[in-house]
Amino acid sequence: MIVYAECSFIIPMAASLKDKRSVLKRMMDRVKNGYNVSIAELDHQDLWQRTTLGVVAIASSTEAAEREIYRVQRFLESNPEWELTEIQIDYPG
Repeated sequence: MIVYAECSFIIPMAASLKDKRSVLKRMMDRVKNGYNVSIAELDHQDLWQRTTLGVVAIASSTEAAEREIYRVQRFLESNPEWELTEIQIDYPG
């Protein structure tokens, strides 16, 4: 089963694209290394203080994929450098 989440964040302390990319790279690397998901920036690549990430989990059951998505969501929300503004979870297929 596949579960997809789209998460939007504001990065209030970013004063440049370099600041934003530093936060983004650190968090995306931690997600890639610590969770069984794929993650990518989907939108706002050229804006300093905004980003939208897509996270996809594939597992043998919907419950297992959901669990992994929610673990990633909690991890992303725990970062004090940004604020989650919106999350949409979808079950494609």
